[in-house]
Amino acid sequence: MNRQGPMTYLNVFSVREFEAAGGQKGKSWTKVGAAFPHKDSPGFNIELNLLPLDGRLVALPPSEEESVA
Repeated sequence: MNRQGPMTYLNVFSVREFEAAGGQKGKSWTKVGAAFPHKDSPGFNIELNLLPLDGRLVALPPSEEESVA
């Protein structure tokens, strides 16, 4: 996706923090849907396949690998 052109969509993730063996902290990112900008007005349509347990969602542009596919 051309980052300077119009945005086509955002990936939506649920991010869960956890403590791994040895006391190290980590984050688990699970893709749960996508957000699509409205064509004629500000805002997004959000389509979710799952709901996060903690209510936290993160929306990010697709990675370079996804934009090539």
